[in-house]
Amino acid sequence: MIRRRLSVLSTSIIRSSTHSKPILRCPSIQFQPFQLPHSPNANRSISCYEFPDFQGFRAYSLLSLNDLRDKVPRKQPTRKGRGIGSGKGKTAGRGHKGQRARKGIKLGFEGGQTPLRRRVPKRGFKNPFSLTFQPIGLGRIAKFINAGKIDSSELITMKTLKDAGVLGKQSKDGVRLMGRGSEQIKWPIHLEVSRVTVRAKEAVEAAGGSVRRVYYNKLGLRALLKPEWFEKKGRLLPKAARPPPKQKDKVDSIGRLPAPTKPIPFLVETTKDLPVQPFS
Repeated sequence: MIRRRLSVLSTSIIRSSTHSKPILRCPSIQFQPFQLPHSPNANRSISCYEFPDFQGFRAYSLLSLNDLRDKVPRKQPTRKGRGIGSGKGKTAGRGHKGQRARKGIKLGFEGGQTPLRRRVPKRGFKNPFSLTFQPIGLGRIAKFINAGKIDSSELITMKTLKDAGVLGKQSKDGVRLMGRGSEQIKWPIHLEVSRVTVRAKEAVEAAGGSVRRVYYNKLGLRALLKPEWFEKKGRLLPKAARPPPKQKDKVDSIGRLPAPTKPIPFLVETTKDLPVQPFS
């Protein structure tokens, strides 16, 4: 590029010297094309009459805007199958016939021998019946009650915890109430959760409250936490599902939909209004 610029520059200088009228007339110009700043002649003034051939010199830059480009790799991708002149035409570098010249093989194929994924023994298993509960301590609930985000006079359900910002994304199958920070519970609260530890239950009952373990399947838990999703889809809320036989002794009752907002003592007095009765 610089060679092309220099050739154009020299041609313009020669042409301008042959004209009768000089293109640029000046008593002196500053001209240092290839001199370093520490050169003794870097600031030397050159007179137009000292070099008559430079009377027609035009200011010409070796760099223009159309030469600017991004910092991209200059190596172009190989275009295969574009003629024999490219060197990658016809067979495109795959050779003639054979397994590698065609579509290829699937991932993990080792030519017919037993692949590695079958040679290595199995280890462990994934339990399809495992449940994932999000642990929440009593101290965290007390912190939100003191901040005014949870009303302790109403029934605290998993929907209440989600609206207050206590629940995260780990609550796939419900909430497990833990006893961390149980000394901060000094007033009666009523809760409905999926699981509860012995320490947490004793702390809540000692303060005059109660804890109920309720069962929700995955669809019922979604209806409890996100009822607006069913309204957006134009669907009705599903009915509460009964727990499987192996979980029947781990819960106290079936979850109710939509989520109740009244305290448990109020519901106990009017048992005929309960949609679901506790297990016998």
